[in-house]
Amino acid sequence: MTTAERVQAHRARMRAQGLRPIQLWVPDTRSPEFRAEAARQSKAVAEADRRCDDQDFIEAISIRWDE
Repeated sequence: MTTAERVQAHRARMRAQGLRPIQLWVPDTRSPEFRAEAARQSKAVAEADRRCDDQDFIEAISIRWDE
């Protein structure tokens, strides 16, 4: 049995179980752009306690969901 035949048989078994294939795209965590953005966001979170005015403002204009 070839690889293609094994894959086809596997997919047929999965479909018989009521499943369907999907394709999922996720960020490439190895890319320089991803690493730079992750570093930027991490730095912003680490510095957030020094910028409490921002959070105070957000809380002041926010509506509570349970009200």
